[in-house]
Amino acid sequence: MTHTIPLKTPLDDTRLPHRPAPAATTATAPADTARYHHPLFLRAEPERFASWVTYSFRAFTGLEEQPQMPAEAIRDRTLTREQSAALSHEYDAARILWSKARLRRQAGPLLKKAAPLWKAWTAAHDQLEATFREFWATEDGRWRAQLLRLTDAERAAQSAAEAFDEVAEKLSRLAEEQIRVAGESDDLPLRTIAQELGLDASDWHIAWPGAYTSSTASWRGFGDRLIDRLHKEIDAQRERLAEVAQLAGDQHMTPRALP
Repeated sequence: MTHTIPLKTPLDDTRLPHRPAPAATTATAPADTARYHHPLFLRAEPERFASWVTYSFRAFTGLEEQPQMPAEAIRDRTLTREQSAALSHEYDAARILWSKARLRRQAGPLLKKAAPLWKAWTAAHDQLEATFREFWATEDGRWRAQLLRLTDAERAAQSAAEAFDEVAEKLSRLAEEQIRVAGESDDLPLRTIAQELGLDASDWHIAWPGAYTSSTASWRGFGDRLIDRLHKEIDAQRERLAEVAQLAGDQHMTPRALP
């Protein structure tokens, strides 16, 4: 399989990278750059009506070393400025394609692992919401039993959220690494990879990597992990129940916020 990627580069009327007028009139044969091409490089084709060059490579597996322009090419004084720039663009394109292949290889198994965990989370969360709604139809004499059912539902939801967060953190860091290599304009969304695997991750919550670090995740009310969102929801539910208990004058039934 051949992979291609267009990169923008200034072109002159000949559709080649722009170069300034030579300082001397003596013509010299351009150096051969073939020995410096990436091993998977196939060709570079300027677009006819735009300042883009499309680079074609054989398929990356993601197991290769990160593409880097050879040091010999950087030190080669026989290369023209245009040849050096073309090689630089080639390796930029190679790194983008490699980063996407690596992300697909690394994230694929984790996405498959995350799918049932998200399903378990949604089921546990739905049960938590349903249990809380039952208070509207629970008789006063049965509130303590309903509170027990609510705490059971809270524990189940917390366990499911933590299990998903554990995998989501790894996925988030892999996605960040791909962006660090390729740049934000050439990112490969995890949802795209999931779709390629036949998974629907459109509603999955995967926070930014910093949300999973201890220094930020511990800030109650400011975290963005799934467990943080759940804690906010549980606190809001308990605050509502405490308000009702206070109005009813039954302090023994006042639930506390999560620690």
